[in-house]
Amino acid sequence: MTNVLILGAGGRTARRVIDLLAGVTGCQLTLFARDTDRIAHVPDGARVVTGDALDREALSEAITGQDIVFAALAGEVDEMAEGIITAMTAHHVDRLIFIAGLGIYDEVPGEFGERNRKLFGGYLTPYREAADMITDSALDYTILRPAWFIDGDDVDYEVTHRGEEFRGRVVTRQSVADVVASIVANPTRYSRDDIGISKPGSDELEPVLPGEEERGN
Repeated sequence: MTNVLILGAGGRTARRVIDLLAGVTGCQLTLFARDTDRIAHVPDGARVVTGDALDREALSEAITGQDIVFAALAGEVDEMAEGIITAMTAHHVDRLIFIAGLGIYDEVPGEFGERNRKLFGGYLTPYREAADMITDSALDYTILRPAWFIDGDDVDYEVTHRGEEFRGRVVTRQSVADVVASIVANPTRYSRDDIGISKPGSDELEPVLPGEEERGN
């Protein structure tokens, strides 16, 4: 049995991860969200926890006994990351999958990179700080940096690693969910790695400006 905690379970990407993991034999889900009414589908046997990722006590309790933690959070993610690291370390939970933001390392080239910085520069700062804390920790982490999200159920993506120039402009949430599910199935995949995720051949696409909800995960 693999116990998987999903933080931010009401988010649009997390919902797709839940749907993928719901059919996996031997996967026990704990769904953690401030507003559990936003969780579109609660699989049979899943545990639902109402809580705020800034609440260290609630976070620690939810992490106890888990094998893998997947975090799809927005807001004060630097403080949330610090709490996640502290709780995982205290409870000897090693595997973390954490969604950060595109451009936190200034890795996006050209006009699109400049546009991304102008639109989301301040928004990305806590994600960069969170990523630095995670990579400096002893956790077995994978940090995900998705391109701008587009609608669709297709799974079509390529990855770049930290220190490499980001390729592409868009990606579907289903593709990101597929990456997460593949790591749950094989926890050594992208171990202690930091990857960008984008749709191949999307360098020339003109992404639609994300709304406030789209900037969350």
